[in-house]
Amino acid sequence: MTTGLIPGEQPPDPRPTGELPQQRREPVGHGVMPVEYRSRSSVITARAAATFEPVGRSVASARAFVRDTLQGWGFGDIVDDAVVLTSELVTNAVVHAGTSADLLCLRGDDGVRIEVADRYPEREVPLQGAAVTMGSLDREGGRGLQLCAALASRWGVEYTPAHKTVWFQLDLPERPVGTRAAGPALPADLLPLADGRVRVAVLQIDRAGTITAWNEDAEELFGYPAEQVTGKPLTDLAAWPHTPGTGTGIAEALQLSRWEGSYGIRGAHGRVLPVYASHLRVRDTDGEPSTVCLLVRDHERAVLQTPLRSPASDGPGSSSEGQNTDPFEVFIGSPAPDDLDGLLQRTVERARDMLDGDAAFLLLATDDETELEVRASTGLPSARQRFARVPVEAGPGRYGSARMPAVHDDLTAVHGPVPLLNGTGMRSVVTVPLKVEGRLTGSLGVAAEAPGRYSNEEALRLQFAADRIALAVESARLGELERLRRGSLSFLVEASDLLAGTLDRDQTLALMAQMTVPTLATWCAVYTIADQSSEPYLSYVLHEDEELIDGIKSLLSKIPPPDPVPTPGARVWSAPGEVAHQAALRTSMRSLGLSGGPDHRVTPGIGPTLATASAVGGEIVVLPLVARNRVIGMLTLGKPTDEHFRQEILELAEDLSRRAALALDNARLYSERTAISQSLQRSLLPPELPLVDGVEVEVIYRAAGEGNEVGGDFYDLFPISDGAYGFAIGDVCGTGPNAAAVTGLARHALRLLAREGLSGPAVLERLNSAILDEGARSRFLTLLYGELRPQEDGSAELKVVCAGHPLPLRLRQDGTVEPAAEPQPLLGVLEDLELYEQTVVLDPGDVLLCVTDGVTERREGSRMLGDDGLADVLTTCTGLTAGAVAARIMRAVERFASDAPSDDMAILAMRVPGLHTD
Repeated sequence: MTTGLIPGEQPPDPRPTGELPQQRREPVGHGVMPVEYRSRSSVITARAAATFEPVGRSVASARAFVRDTLQGWGFGDIVDDAVVLTSELVTNAVVHAGTSADLLCLRGDDGVRIEVADRYPEREVPLQGAAVTMGSLDREGGRGLQLCAALASRWGVEYTPAHKTVWFQLDLPERPVGTRAAGPALPADLLPLADGRVRVAVLQIDRAGTITAWNEDAEELFGYPAEQVTGKPLTDLAAWPHTPGTGTGIAEALQLSRWEGSYGIRGAHGRVLPVYASHLRVRDTDGEPSTVCLLVRDHERAVLQTPLRSPASDGPGSSSEGQNTDPFEVFIGSPAPDDLDGLLQRTVERARDMLDGDAAFLLLATDDETELEVRASTGLPSARQRFARVPVEAGPGRYGSARMPAVHDDLTAVHGPVPLLNGTGMRSVVTVPLKVEGRLTGSLGVAAEAPGRYSNEEALRLQFAADRIALAVESARLGELERLRRGSLSFLVEASDLLAGTLDRDQTLALMAQMTVPTLATWCAVYTIADQSSEPYLSYVLHEDEELIDGIKSLLSKIPPPDPVPTPGARVWSAPGEVAHQAALRTSMRSLGLSGGPDHRVTPGIGPTLATASAVGGEIVVLPLVARNRVIGMLTLGKPTDEHFRQEILELAEDLSRRAALALDNARLYSERTAISQSLQRSLLPPELPLVDGVEVEVIYRAAGEGNEVGGDFYDLFPISDGAYGFAIGDVCGTGPNAAAVTGLARHALRLLAREGLSGPAVLERLNSAILDEGARSRFLTLLYGELRPQEDGSAELKVVCAGHPLPLRLRQDGTVEPAAEPQPLLGVLEDLELYEQTVVLDPGDVLLCVTDGVTERREGSRMLGDDGLADVLTTCTGLTAGAVAARIMRAVERFASDAPSDDMAILAMRVPGLHTD
């Protein structure tokens, strides 16, 4: 909010804090002559004052204070504007200025004056003749003054040495005494059109929704005599425009205490007559509720329609910028956000402030209008803010009264009418629909923690705002939807992408069925053939009505499958329909106590119901699934009774079947080869690691490449003799199956040679010879091999040989990290190697970390983790178990780069537990 003087205003004279309000000066807008001191012609007949602390909750309290005060004075016509302006000015005082706010309401015989004072008297000396600049509505500063200029009759900013006061005055509309609403005198050609005689149909509807009264004008308008419609539900006649074919909307409208709007009535001539209606809920002397409905022709709606509330007219001293203000801009702000999320968020914030609520939310409807999706909220937990969905019409957790305004006085007394508010502490809520051209596009709601906060008046005000923003919201939503849908493919292209995206057989079958139902057929069945000698097997059945799937599956499983003919094209298959109808006929005859019927006897146990017979009673076609010159199955499509396929649908289905057959065969081949590969790879992995007394051991292994369980890296830990264990971690040059073959050779050779009692260098020298004997299939191999012997004093002795492998790192209890071996030549290159072993003693609490180069050579662009980076991570692992150390190293490696690892990785961590900590 602007804290200085409005340019063009006379500088204020310093005066004591307690000086009378009438001595304050009013600002002048751009191009308006300065005004004198505030006139005292309006006699102050009442005043109300309150002080609010500098906390966020004070804004809502101030709104409630002003609303209660003005309604108590009978100033309902200006309550809305007063609450909006007070909210902005008190927000500036308690939130932005950070001081308490003094609020003063003064009632006069022609209006009300409201003053908001804070304790932050910042001054700004104006330049003579400077243009009026109050800033944008999108920023905090100046927004309150712009609203004052748009809504108030007069307003001003005043200063004292200790206070700054912003005041505004709202004049009451000049209306005759006792008049609730009035309009200006209009020329005859501007008056609404009506027939020679305006007929107002009066209907009375009881609590069950049936018509109990029907006057003569109703007979004249709709053509039904009273005795013909009395006792019938109104929903039999009403054509509710937003729920075609159902009476849900009108039934809910009849339960509201007051409702006003448009719908249609089906006349005796069979046509729908658009009407404008006003409903009032009443109760008789016995307490029985009913609804009185007044209806006129829609073009005569002016007879019943409540006049829309117009903004306050500009008074003397109001800025010219406040003239002809667009109600949308007053509510949303100008300029409106150009993005959907920004527009929705500002909408909920404005709606909450307008109705003095504690929370607000806005939901957008899906394309089929069956669900509402939360897109913006304020005052609710963040987990509820985005993309939570609730059904509109039916189902658990449905959204109650989404298609029309609704007021709930106490949510604790009604089971979940607004699922979004469950568990939030909100007690009362008002919701209104967002509609564009009669179509539900969303829902806007405001909630409060106290019960009974809202009435139909608030619902009408919120609906007025929703009507102003609905088109803008829908336009922004369609723009967002268009951006998301750019580049969308046709049906066959989408089907090909889906089928190519999976190599799982069961998922491919499900996709085939789901793409055909209901786009191509009402139901479908997929038969598969394992090999040329196998019979077709019923693998998948789908119907658009899930309750009929079991019946169709039972029927098809009891009759012979169609012949696997490779001839392309669709052929008719009549067997399911004939058998189903014969069985249904026999069942019906038995239920009637009759005998006889068709001579053809159905296999016992089928028992199809009439619904199943109806489902498969239409045309059924079979398309072969041919891949690689072999029939691998059949795709069966069906329609319900008396329905036939169009030729264009059959051609599309035939094209789809060719793509589906190839995808299904690819999934079969992939599954077979994957099973073989995984079986061979698992044979290369070591069995479960043995438990070593006095030493914790943990291994993490990641093979590069999709579907690989073993690559070029390997590890092993195995017993050699009593109290001695061999361990190894190595890296074969390359990845994939070729490297895995050398992996298997190295791991098995190590175990065999070590158990012969050979020393570490001798073991590696013989392994080197075995690798070189492989000739062209040999590969370089780096290997860290060692023997582990736990000691009686709690330490562990290791004898290691590091042949071209990344050096093992030793972590001491004091956090220092050092290499635990020296580098020596790798294997598979030289015939004569001179290797030696080194002895390392791990004290209690020490950790030995062994990794492959897939860990140290992890890259992100030009950066590499390296030995130093690994050592830095290891220094943070003091006091962790071996499992925790390995997990932390792997997590650091994965987070070092965003791309998936391109090399195999193995981590072997060994730790001697501390004597006093483990």
